[in-house]
Amino acid sequence: MNALEEYVMNTARVMVVDDDPGLRRLLSMRLESAGYQVDCVASAEEALAQLPVSRSQAVITDLCMEGMNGMELFEVIHERNPCLPVIMLTAHGTIPDAVSATSQGVFGFLTKPFDSKQLLELVEQATALSGQSVGSVEEGGDADWRSEIITRSSAMEELLSQAHMIANSEVSVFIHGQSGTGKELLARAIHQASPRAEMPFIAVNCSAIPEQLLESELFGHRKGAFTGATHDHKGLFQAADGGTLFLDEVGDMPPAFQSKLLRVLQERQVRPVGSVESLAVDVRLISATHRDLDQATEAGEFREDLYYRLNVVALEMPTLAERREDISLLANHFLQMLRSHSKKSVKGFAPDAMELLLQAPWPGNIRQLYNVVEQAAVLATSSIIPAKLVQRALRSKSNEIIPFAEARQNFERDYLTKLLRITNGNVAQAARLAQRNRTEFYKLLNKYHLAPALFKES
Repeated sequence: MNALEEYVMNTARVMVVDDDPGLRRLLSMRLESAGYQVDCVASAEEALAQLPVSRSQAVITDLCMEGMNGMELFEVIHERNPCLPVIMLTAHGTIPDAVSATSQGVFGFLTKPFDSKQLLELVEQATALSGQSVGSVEEGGDADWRSEIITRSSAMEELLSQAHMIANSEVSVFIHGQSGTGKELLARAIHQASPRAEMPFIAVNCSAIPEQLLESELFGHRKGAFTGATHDHKGLFQAADGGTLFLDEVGDMPPAFQSKLLRVLQERQVRPVGSVESLAVDVRLISATHRDLDQATEAGEFREDLYYRLNVVALEMPTLAERREDISLLANHFLQMLRSHSKKSVKGFAPDAMELLLQAPWPGNIRQLYNVVEQAAVLATSSIIPAKLVQRALRSKSNEIIPFAEARQNFERDYLTKLLRITNGNVAQAARLAQRNRTEFYKLLNKYHLAPALFKES
């Protein structure tokens, strides 16, 4: 990929919606000259059809259009993706309508004829909300916050846009999602986009720590607090001071410990085990779980007041099956990673192998995809991974219907082999069992390159 291609890939995308072809061309020229990628559509209906696949970071729409007008378009966009900024174009006579629209959540409005400088300033502010703006490549770092997340999925782009918007706040974030979807990567991206990016990011899996050690791991302990406590231990809350603490699988946290965590969140202080003093901590908390905590709170398995503390802003990680357009990207990315750590020169997947990856159900999500790619790469004997290895790694049986002629040949070979084994290579006896004369039977053996001597007992 050359520098120009990389620039284009990372430049913000804007959709222009207007039924006036002249104004569409003018807006497109202004935006493209500033480095934006522009999608132009002539109606709100076209915009709604293209938005799920266009990955636009902002929408510019005329207020007055035939059919669905700009305000109706905004309402639908706001319902589907409340974080996508919409800029409204309006004539002087409809300024009151535009002001009303702004109060309802429209990002901004411009009057016709619009001022180019004002347009570009407004678009830059809008696209910056998604974490991707013009100049992000040249300035070398605005997109680094999400560099670990490989995607071209519109669902993931919407999620990342929301993540970038909340990164600058201090609110607790709760990430819902199945195991293996990449919840920790999203938490790390939020940290990298936040003012705390230069401070520690610490992740801990609550389900992996024994209940009796969880308090000591998170809050620390003093020397002599319990058997084996031979020195003071700083807990993970203190280690993350000034930064972000990610509590994964928080839904598996023991009920007895939930009240202690709630107290820490309320007081912003931790008390190490065996200490009589509390220590102030400044930590941004992000938590995640694969469990349905709404059901858990109703069942009394998780404290409702703690859930509300953790779930100030909720994000939902899509499953891999919901972002199938990312499967080939991720599979090739994993293959490149594995190749760099091994001596094998596996370069890619055969077309039918990739087809299997694209169609698999992926109950284990991205973690399962990595394991499948790793197993197939280890067993590959050529530079291209065949479908059989992918099928084996997926532990699935082939649904392929082989041609009749091939099925018949397979049966005949297996049948002849079985007869020779039964008769220990005695052709005359095998021919009698098959009710064929010896000459015909020998022809069949020659056809499948079966040597009777190989079946004779030594």
